[in-house]
Amino acid sequence: VQLQASGGGLVQTGGSLRLSCAASGRTVSSYAMGWFRQAPGKEREIVAAISSSGLGTYYVDSVKGRFTISRDNAKNTMYLQMNSLKPEETAVYYCAASRKFDLFLSGGSIEYWGQGTLVTVSS
Repeated sequence: VQLQASGGGLVQTGGSLRLSCAASGRTVSSYAMGWFRQAPGKEREIVAAISSSGLGTYYVDSVKGRFTISRDNAKNTMYLQMNSLKPEETAVYYCAASRKFDLFLSGGSIEYWGQGTLVTVSS
């Protein structure tokens, strides 16, 4: 599975961005998927995850109510709608896929990673 993240860019505080993660190589309809981010000088952290069916989701507390994760299995694509962005959310955002949804919650080894897309939130 190859994952291609896109949609990052420069946005002002309070603005919105929509990230996309396009999968290729095989269908990801049986994979859980998620978004991580890594800010400069900080460890990578999970932002959100979604089950293979899309019925189950997880959000880190800091983004609840502002970010929405979704997927379109027919298009082999996952999305992250980010609203009310804050400067401290400036980071490289990575998409990932795993056969096990629980790995996104437990910090286990995720099988597939995209290359990352930079989100910069100006104050």
